[in-house]
Parts: sequence; structure tokens; C-alpha cells
Amino acid sequence: MGGSREGFGSPPWGPTDPVPEVEDTQVLPGLGAGPGSAGPAGSQQAGEGQSPPSGPDGTSTDAEESDSPQAGANAPGTAKPVRRRRRRSFARELPVLIVVALVLALVIKTYVIQAFFIPSGSMENTLDIGDRVLINKLVYHFRGIHRGDIVVFNGDGSWDFDTTPTSSNLFSKAFDDLEGVIGINHDSDIYIKRVIGLPGDHVACCNAKGQVTVNGVALSETSYLYPGNAPSAQRFNITVPAGRLWVMGDHRAVSYDSRGHMGDPGGGTIPESSVLGRAFVIIWPPSRWGFLNIPATFEQPKLNASAAAAGGSSAALAKAMDNGTSLQTAGSALPLTLGFAGAVPLTWLQRRARRRLSGRRARRR
Repeated sequence: MGGSREGFGSPPWGPTDPVPEVEDTQVLPGLGAGPGSAGPAGSQQAGEGQSPPSGPDGTSTDAEESDSPQAGANAPGTAKPVRRRRRRSFARELPVLIVVALVLALVIKTYVIQAFFIPSGSMENTLDIGDRVLINKLVYHFRGIHRGDIVVFNGDGSWDFDTTPTSSNLFSKAFDDLEGVIGINHDSDIYIKRVIGLPGDHVACCNAKGQVTVNGVALSETSYLYPGNAPSAQRFNITVPAGRLWVMGDHRAVSYDSRGHMGDPGGGTIPESSVLGRAFVIIWPPSRWGFLNIPATFEQPKLNASAAAAGGSSAALAKAMDNGTSLQTAGSALPLTLGFAGAVPLTWLQRRARRRLSGRRARRR
């Protein structure tokens, strides 16, 4: 077919002219990319040098697209406000978390559990110097004190009469309680001993075999007495008054216990109301970990027999005793840890409830 066809002009190149390269082709306005310009590169070239598409009124649509929510969501840097919002939210929640944790720790320390440090050898070998024990403060709300229990008690008013009275100021008490949460405590009249006699019990020493007797029943104490110690070097014979306890240490040779306070009001006994709780486990050091169970000798049924007649008296113990070294509150983080463990879910639930409430308000609007 020679010549030009009707309606069509001659091609811009002759039969012998080379075909133009793709780079030399031009994009016809409104017709898209030329031959071979498909793909990302071609699209980019097609976009260069062109005016943005306009709407029916001749205005550019780029501004509308850039203002659309979808465009904003895909734009770089949109995550920053969300992160900042989360940081601000966490900063607001942190003080609430700390306050709730402190309140829970204070409640736990006051009513549930507390750690104590053993500073003297009056309870060896059951409790060594440096041991840390936990006391259960709830147990005596559900059962009475048992013979053989190791109890922590306040000697103020029964063994300690010259101690400085604690401040009745509300803020001072609150500060002392907060110190106790982290184990800083200045009480010098807290002691730990084993309960030997309950109210009404007749406690005496010693029988023909040198044993301590309770209601006429001899105690076999070899399982917990310090090796080589006699049950008591001092003789005593007392009927425990109502509402009071007769307590002794396991290291009898150095324990300044009820025997050393025979001349005090109560005849050396302590009020049941002064008991803070029962020591039930050694938590430190790890090599000493274990529960503090009641020895089998205190499970004898005959111990519950009626008390015998009271009588006798006893002299004070020798100066070689530990002079009643008081117990120290241990620096345990357990109450605070339990406080945070309880505060985290409470704070989370409060935050979730607040979000739901905000969502409902937003939907109503």
C-alpha cells in the first residue's frame, strides 16, 4: 500500500528513518502515557509537568484529597499525636496507681501480713539471728491462740513501762504507718516468743525430770529447745490469769521472757490483746526457708484439763540473758509489692469504666 491513506497524513518519519526511542516520545495531553511508558516510571513521568486535575468548577482536587481523613491517616508522622496522648494518659494514671498501691500496702501491713527481723538469739535454733519471718495478723480473728504458737507482741504496758508514749497526732501516726510499709519501724517494744500457757493454765517448772509442766502434763521440748539447754534454770509456778499468756523463748539460757518479769503486773504474763500476729514462715535467708509449725507435744489432749491451784514465786533471771532484745520490723517489700499487685488491676478497671462512660456520652451527642 503506497502513498498516504485518505484522512491520514504522512508519518513524520520516512521508511528508512529509525524509530524514536521511548525517552524521545511525548505524552499527549489527556491521553495518558505513550507507548512503553507504563509502570511506576511512566506514571511518574506522566505526572511531571502536568497541572493537577480540576473539578467541575475548575478548582484543584489535590487540596480536597489532602484534607480527607484517609489522606491524613496515611500521611507520615500521624502516630506522634497518638503516642503523646498515650504518654499523657500514663502520666495521669501513674499518681493514681501509686496512691492506690500505698493504700493497699498500708491495709495489708496493718491487717493481713507483716515481716519482722530477728535481732537476738532468744528463739534459737528455731529462729536464728538475721532471720526474717512473716506474721499472720488475720489468724486470730478466726481461731484462738494455741499453745506452741510463736507470737509477735507489743510489750508496752506489760514488760516495758518506761517507754516513750507514741504520738497521738494523726499525721505522725500516718507517717509511721507509711514507714512501716517499706520496713522502717522505730518500735523498740516488739518481741517474739513461744506461747507455753493459755489463760487458766497452771504452768510450773520443774517436775522430777526437770521438765516444764502445763496442767500437770510434762512437755517434751527437745524438738525445739536450743541444744544443751535445760527447760528452765529458774523455778516458777503460776496460774495464767484470764486474758493473758505465759510465753518463753526456745533458747532458755538467754531468753528474757515471762520468767524474767515475774515481779511485773500480771506476774510475767502478757495480755492477749498485745499479740500482733502469729509467725508462720521464715522467708529469709533462702537456706532457712520453712513453716513454723506447732510442736507435737502441745497437741496432748491432757493439756486441756482444768488448771491446778496457783502458787509459788520466782526470782529474776541472771544477767547473762539477752535482756529482752526487742524485735525489729524487717525491710520487706512484700506489703508494697502486694499493694502494687492489687493496684494495677483496680486502676485498669477504673480506666476502662471511664472510657466506656466517655464513649456513651459521645454517642449521645
